[in-house]
Amino acid sequence: MSKLHITMVKSCIGYAKDQRQTLNALGLRRLHQSVEREDSPSVRGMLFKVKHLVKVEEIEA
Repeated sequence: MSKLHITMVKSCIGYAKDQRQTLNALGLRRLHQSVEREDSPSVRGMLFKVKHLVKVEEIEA
């Protein structure tokens, strides 16, 4: 299964609370912080919600 490399590129200040909570659920707390997550439909749904705040790269495993 492939992984996703997710980087927070824009601050969540001024955005809705549910978008801030989505970033926290992904493990992103600070600007330019990166995490790796398994590629799954639930993670893809969270990324769709905050696509304007993050950069996503696919990593082949």
